[in-house]
Amino acid sequence: MHTRAVLLAWNFLPLGHVVAMGAAAMLVPGWWKALVVAVLLYGLPPLMARTLLAWRPIVEGTHAVGSRAFVTWWATAQCQMLFCRLPALEEVLRLVPGLYSAWLRLWGARIGRLTFWSPGLRILDRSFLVIGDDVVFGAGVRLNPHVISGDAGRSELHLAPIDIGSGARIGGYALLTAGTVVGAGEQVHAFALCPPFTRWREGRRLRPAHPR
Repeated sequence: MHTRAVLLAWNFLPLGHVVAMGAAAMLVPGWWKALVVAVLLYGLPPLMARTLLAWRPIVEGTHAVGSRAFVTWWATAQCQMLFCRLPALEEVLRLVPGLYSAWLRLWGARIGRLTFWSPGLRILDRSFLVIGDDVVFGAGVRLNPHVISGDAGRSELHLAPIDIGSGARIGGYALLTAGTVVGAGEQVHAFALCPPFTRWREGRRLRPAHPR
C-alpha cells in the first residue's frame, strides 16, 4: 500500500511541472518571462531525473514491479511525461541542428556527433541511451529502454540502455527496447522489432542475451 501511495504521488509531477510554468508566466515580468518558462520546461525535468538516478542508481537488468529500483524508474518516467504526452515539444528542438542531442545529454544520455533525428521519433527513458557518431534514425523510430512483462501478480521491469554503434542506420518505425545493442555500421530494417536485450549484428537480429 505504501508503494502504491508513493507511485500515485509521483503521478502528480507532470501537473506540478505545468503549474510551475504557468506561475512563472504570470509572475515573472518582461522578457525574462520567456527565458524562465523555457528553463523550467526543458531544464528542470532532466536535472530532476539525473538527481534521482544519482541518489538511487538503478542497476540495469530485470526488477520486480514495486521494488526500490522500480519506484526510482517510475519517478524518472514522470519527469519525462510532459514530453511523452506532447511530442511536439521535442520536434521544436530538432529544428536546430545539434540542439536535441545536447538536450538528451542533459538527461544523462551519451550521444555522439552528427546524429540525425527524423520526424516522429519517440524516446522513453532518455537517460538510458548510448549512441555513437553519425547515426541516422528513420521516421517514427521508437526507442524504449524499458519493458514491463508478466501478469498482474508477478510483473517485471526490464530496464537497460539502448546501445547503438557509430554509423548505424535505424529504419523507419523500428522498435528498439531495453538492452538492445546495435553494432557499429549495422542497418536495422524498417519496422524491425527488437525484444529486450536483443543483439543486432551482421544485418540480423540475434537471440536476446541474458540481462545482467
